[in-house]
Amino acid sequence: MPEILAIPGVVTAEARVAGTAVLDLPNRTETAVGRILSWPESDAPLLNVPIQRTGTTPRPGRADEVMVTEPFAEANGFQIGDSFIANINGQARALTITGTVLSPEFIYTIGPGALMPDNEGFGIIWMSEPAVAAAYDMAGAFNALSLRLAADARPAEVLDLLDSLLEPYGGLGAYGRDRQQSDSFVSAEIDQLRGMAMVVPPIFFAISAFLVGMVMSRIVALERAQIGLLKALGYSDLEVCVHYLMLAGLIACFGILIGWGAGTWMARGMASQYAAFFDFPYLIFRVPAWVYAMSGLAALITTLLGAVRAALAAARLAPAIAMQPPAPPRFRRSVIDSVMAALRLSQSTIMVLRSIIRWPVRSGLTALGIGCAVSTVIASSFMYDALDEIMDMAFYQANRQDAMLLFNGDLPETALPDILRLPGVLQAEPQQFHAAVLRNGPREKTVSLEARHPDASLSRVIGAEGQVIVAPPGGILLAERLAGHLDLGVGDTVEVAFLTGRRETHEMIVTGLVEQYFGLGAYVDAGFMDATFRQSARMNVANLMIDEDQLDALHARLQDIPALSGLIMMTDTRTSFLETINENVVIVNGVYATIAILISVGVAYNAARIQMSERARELASLRILGFTRGEVSMILVGEIMLLALLAQPIGWLLGAWIAQAMSNSFTSDLYGIPLVLEADNFAYASLVVLGACLASVLVVRRRIDRMDLVAVMKTRE
Repeated sequence: MPEILAIPGVVTAEARVAGTAVLDLPNRTETAVGRILSWPESDAPLLNVPIQRTGTTPRPGRADEVMVTEPFAEANGFQIGDSFIANINGQARALTITGTVLSPEFIYTIGPGALMPDNEGFGIIWMSEPAVAAAYDMAGAFNALSLRLAADARPAEVLDLLDSLLEPYGGLGAYGRDRQQSDSFVSAEIDQLRGMAMVVPPIFFAISAFLVGMVMSRIVALERAQIGLLKALGYSDLEVCVHYLMLAGLIACFGILIGWGAGTWMARGMASQYAAFFDFPYLIFRVPAWVYAMSGLAALITTLLGAVRAALAAARLAPAIAMQPPAPPRFRRSVIDSVMAALRLSQSTIMVLRSIIRWPVRSGLTALGIGCAVSTVIASSFMYDALDEIMDMAFYQANRQDAMLLFNGDLPETALPDILRLPGVLQAEPQQFHAAVLRNGPREKTVSLEARHPDASLSRVIGAEGQVIVAPPGGILLAERLAGHLDLGVGDTVEVAFLTGRRETHEMIVTGLVEQYFGLGAYVDAGFMDATFRQSARMNVANLMIDEDQLDALHARLQDIPALSGLIMMTDTRTSFLETINENVVIVNGVYATIAILISVGVAYNAARIQMSERARELASLRILGFTRGEVSMILVGEIMLLALLAQPIGWLLGAWIAQAMSNSFTSDLYGIPLVLEADNFAYASLVVLGACLASVLVVRRRIDRMDLVAVMKTRE
């Protein structure tokens, strides 16, 4: 320890003993696993200090007393004073719980080889340091080390010096906090939120500017006479322009207040979701003042940009012209009119098409706004299909085993017959996992290298097209994201420095790349691995196919196997993963569908309302000429719905682009999200938006039934 503390930049160093144990829990037939950590007897830990929730720490000299993580205790119904059995390094020990804690080191607690937290089947256990050291034959030694560095320290240099110092003692390689399990998952979530914050808000601001522009343009058109009167009384163009900008700003202020309230409520709800998903010792909800300021400023600027065109139009109006009714637009017959006449379209249809064609900017912006609503639904719903693809690839094609047995060390493959004789085991296959550092020049990554036999059927390497890929002897398969990190391609040579076994370094040829969604995988042939290590056929993991009717008997037998360090029930992992996905995706899709409906209603309702206001005289004339209410309604409803239909391809393209951006932003060392866009996603998005548009237009259409034809037809003096 003095040599470690002497490394430049190291402020504090704390060593401990860590190991795993198979647990026999009361009222639970399934095998559980615990991670055993030493607790200093003299004083509290210096780093990664747990927060005491209930009870006390283990008393000095009491080897049978332990603290456990609070979620583990709650999931199993433990109280202070309850006991359970732990198989520690081949010896069964009765342990009594003296307290529960939450640790900043285990915010996201997953067991060895697991993909999802299982608080009932995996927990963290703290025992007195002498007891743990004696149990694992580590008296006077340690196998886990934590450091706190000075603010000006260079982590990379400290890690290099630490690796050089510990390598003769069997060090497995030091790493920074960014590779610590809980920190990695929390950081990945933060990166996802940051990516969504860069993609989604600009869409909403753009739509807001469009809606403000529509409303303000209509207000200016309705207030032409008032604008002319104000200018005749001496108000300048600047004052008129500022008046309308201030009106838009006032609207924005009310919207900002509503947005702050709704945003705070939604942010608190999201924080509650994270508090339930992660085991934070404490979580303080606080929205910094700069977030409110930045969001309010962005909303205000967006509103003013949307209103500036209408405000400038009001400022440019001459008093004499403004006091007169607006001159009717001039139209002339075009080729399109000839085509419509040749097609013998109905008068209502021709009116709808002419309105769209003769106001292309307004029509285009309306279609773009509705298209943005479609893209919002697509960008959120693609995630469900992406996760379904991950589920199918990871759990039903690649990892088809029911359970994985993890052993304390390497076992000969000749032990497989003994495993097959366990209750309920129908099939067993060997597999090896080795920690290794892959290097290509200055680039390197620490990974878990997997070795399996070519005829393995329970755990396989699956390519992007669903084909089984076998690592040829002498070569290595790499996940595409791992190859990207190392700048490697097929045919390149990679240096593999093993951190287990003989701790040798070998060069291997990259024989293939595979698409992988979890972790950064590297795969070799098991026979080649044994030959490389100059050993007989070995394994440290056994993949099992199990008869569910004998599952209880199997768990009871596994708890008595000394060499077993852990058990992963893949069936439980699949169920947990699916439940988590369904819960989160339903919430996310519901939120985005609501947002899309609000966007659609805002665009369609305002467009229909403005059309109704501008064309009330025309629609009344048609009623007087004998057109039925249905035919007149067709002109109003048909135009908006036709624009909504034309907006669908725009929304599909925008949604695919946003989904691609979100998929890229979610990719990390922990997992990758594939871009999966199914036809039903596009259909669902279109149905949601078209339904919202139709409902909005029908609300406005009711005004046609209540229209006073005499009042509408009066000419304004």
